[in-house]
Amino acid sequence: MEPKHFIPAIESLIFTAPQGIRQEEIKYCLENTFKISIELEQIEELIEEIKLRYKSDEFGIEPRDVAGGIQFMSKPSQFEVIAEFIKLTNKKKLTRASMESLAIIAYKQPISKSEVEQIRGVNSDHSIQKLLEKELIEIKGRSEGPGRPIMFGTSTRFMEYFGLNSLSDLPKMKDFSPPVSEVGVPELLEESIPIIQEQNTILEENE
Repeated sequence: MEPKHFIPAIESLIFTAPQGIRQEEIKYCLENTFKISIELEQIEELIEEIKLRYKSDEFGIEPRDVAGGIQFMSKPSQFEVIAEFIKLTNKKKLTRASMESLAIIAYKQPISKSEVEQIRGVNSDHSIQKLLEKELIEIKGRSEGPGRPIMFGTSTRFMEYFGLNSLSDLPKMKDFSPPVSEVGVPELLEESIPIIQEQNTILEENE
């Protein structure tokens, strides 16, 4: 079978892979599926043919070399229409409850759900569950205290999304634990955590 016959299969692999797929991975898939032997040099030549074909204005996507692999990406010429789609699909926000919980966890981590609720003054089951689903927070372990409650902290996605290299890059703020007579911390959170408030406009929430 001529190597060119494998171009559709290679295109499918590039399209399906969640990250850039390496030539070695393409080789493995082709050899195990079609019971053939193919050299990396041949795969590279086929990828170059694919790149050449997608240079045409007929296509809005193109294969690009990314992090040691190859991945289909939209062409720069399609930026405006892609931007409109992103605005359409990400127009919903985190609720106030989720924003408060996220801010508390970011500044007080590792922290238990009961400690979050003590600061907010209300039940936080739903907001913490939503933050876990969005992978903005994660379980960091268990406390050594009574009952050994689960401890939460921010995730790698949180750092990437808010453009932080480390937690020390978070905006400085004074202790936001509310007075005993006060329930919740909405005013202080809104004023003191602009980085969360700004990015919130493009986080989807169904809470």
